[in-house]
Amino acid sequence: MGAVNLNNIVKRFGTFTAVEKTSMDIPEGSFTTLLGPSGCGKTTTLRMIAGLLDPTEGEIIINGKRVNDVPIHKRNLGLVFQNYALFPHKTVAENVAFGLRYRNVAKSEIARRVKEALELVQLPHLGNRYPKALSGGQQQRIALARAIVIEPDVLLLDEPLSALDANLREDMRVELKNIQARIGVTTVFVTHDQSEALAMSDQIVVMSNGRVEQVGAPQEVYNTPASEFVARFLGASNILDGRCLSRGGEGAVLEVPVFGQITVPSAKAPHLAGEGAAKLVIRAEKLLLRDSPPEGGAFSAPATVETVDYQGQSVRYFVRAGDMQLQAINMIDDRPFPAGAQVHMTLRPQDCAALPG
Repeated sequence: MGAVNLNNIVKRFGTFTAVEKTSMDIPEGSFTTLLGPSGCGKTTTLRMIAGLLDPTEGEIIINGKRVNDVPIHKRNLGLVFQNYALFPHKTVAENVAFGLRYRNVAKSEIARRVKEALELVQLPHLGNRYPKALSGGQQQRIALARAIVIEPDVLLLDEPLSALDANLREDMRVELKNIQARIGVTTVFVTHDQSEALAMSDQIVVMSNGRVEQVGAPQEVYNTPASEFVARFLGASNILDGRCLSRGGEGAVLEVPVFGQITVPSAKAPHLAGEGAAKLVIRAEKLLLRDSPPEGGAFSAPATVETVDYQGQSVRYFVRAGDMQLQAINMIDDRPFPAGAQVHMTLRPQDCAALPG
């Protein structure tokens, strides 16, 4: 049993079902991310764990105890929201100490723990300032310090980085993961940002329309998606409709447009049962463009570059092969292929995944 267990959780608002029969186990000490588009049910799920919403059906278990009827202030959870929710009239130290004062911790102990929390988030010198004097990144760190100073059983983070600019956001996601690893607290993180989820998580729960689509380690979810939704939502993918001609120990033989027959290794086709309609998933960064066909070990097909989306170190190409448009994201050695260039798309079977059609 994990630190947090959800058993067939359902949440309805009137006739609208926001979360439908959702179950998941969040391991002790893990950094688990609920990932999905707006409206998929991830924040609703987090708020039910927190006690801010009551589930319509199902059980929420934290550290082996059912908490459906336990109010939020008795669940010993740390919360960080998108807007940080700092008290503007209190100093940084008073903000961080708030949860401890509510728990009637001794003054000397409060001072010690506030000092340690501010040192952990690398802001030990800001205790006497007020939130309005802090940058967005500093406010985010103070909100985190306030959440962890109570030594919570579970830390809940609801899109805490979304208000930051792009560069600071990347820095903070590294720092946040480092802090979580140092204190070892079980963490549930909500985001719609795929790169955040992939970079920070031990486990990703991909959600869509109130349901769990897939649960797994970042590499597993990214490289072996369980559904077309997961394949499209995480990263950029080309999904080719085709047929599975056979399924054996070596893998699944798929017949697809442009590339013909490709044998996808069994490990990359765990959700494909056998013959019939199937889909081939090709990640955009695995589709390489070349001046000439490869000498061996890869599949190749001619294509024409239609659009060039220059991104600095890499470039995203939209290419045309017959009546199909595909995308490829390639690193740039010299300069990108121009629009109109004739190229050869190449891929390796082990870089593909197969799904039921």
